[in-house]
Amino acid sequence: MHTERLRRTIRGTLMPGFAGFTPPTWLIDALNDGLQSTCVYGENVADTAQLQALGNALREAAPQAILAIDEEGGEVTRLHYLTGAPYPGAAVLGRINNSEYTAEIGARVGYDILEAGFNLALAPDADVNSNPENPVIGTRSFGADPELASKHTAAWVRGLQRTGAQACPKHFPGHGDTTQDSHLALPVVDVPLSLLEQRDLPPFRAAIEAGARAIMTSHILLPQLDPVNPATLSQTILQGLLREQLGFTGVIVSDALDMRGRVARLGSRRQPCEH
Repeated sequence: MHTERLRRTIRGTLMPGFAGFTPPTWLIDALNDGLQSTCVYGENVADTAQLQALGNALREAAPQAILAIDEEGGEVTRLHYLTGAPYPGAAVLGRINNSEYTAEIGARVGYDILEAGFNLALAPDADVNSNPENPVIGTRSFGADPELASKHTAAWVRGLQRTGAQACPKHFPGHGDTTQDSHLALPVVDVPLSLLEQRDLPPFRAAIEAGARAIMTSHILLPQLDPVNPATLSQTILQGLLREQLGFTGVIVSDALDMRGRVARLGSRRQPCEH
C-alpha cells in the first residue's frame, strides 16, 4: 500500500510530453492512475483542427488535469505552429508599451488555449533580455529594462488568468544574461544576488503579485548562489530565493528535463517527462 501511494505521488509531480497527434494509450492510463498533467509541443501539431481534437481528447480523459501548452505568442507558438501566431510577441508588446493592450493579448491567448482544451500556458517569458548576445531569449522578452519587463509580465499574466486559464512565467531566476542556449549547454550567469535582485527578479516579483500560480525554472548555473546545481535543481534558489524571499507558494515547473543544461549536470536516460 505504501509503495502504491508513493508511486502515485511521484506521478503527480510529472508533466510528460509524448509523441504523435493523438493521446497514446500509456498517457491515458497514467492520467487515470495518478498522473496530473501533460504538455503539448510542436511535434504534436498537424493543424488547428487536429490540435483542438487532441486537447479535447485529453480533457475528456482527465477533466481535472493540468493540460499545458508552450504558447507564448509571437515566435513561440503551438496553437499556430504551422502558420505563425496572429498576435504580437513580447518584444513587440514591450515596444508598444501599453499594458492594457498586453493584458488583452494575454487574454486572447488564454481564450485560445481554453478553446483548444488546454488550461496552462507555459508563458509569458519574464526574462529581462540584458545581454544582446543572448541566443535563446531575444524577442521572447518584453525588453532589457526591468521595470518595463515587470509591467508587461504582470499585465500578460493578469490578462490570461482572467479567462480562467493559468500562466507560468519563465525562466526563473532569469535567463536574459546568457550567451548560451540551455537547450544545448549549461549557461553560467556569474553575478551576485544584489544584481539579480535589481535586474532579473523584478518581473518574477510582479508576476507573483499579479497572481501567477506557476513559475518555470531555468537550467542555468549561478555560482554565486549555488556553485554546484543549476537553478532547476537548487534548493538555495528554489526554496531560499523563490519560496522564502519572493514568497511564491504556487507550482514550480521545471524547464524540459532533456535539455543539455540539465543533462550536462546529471546525465539522462530517455524519459517521457519533459516539463
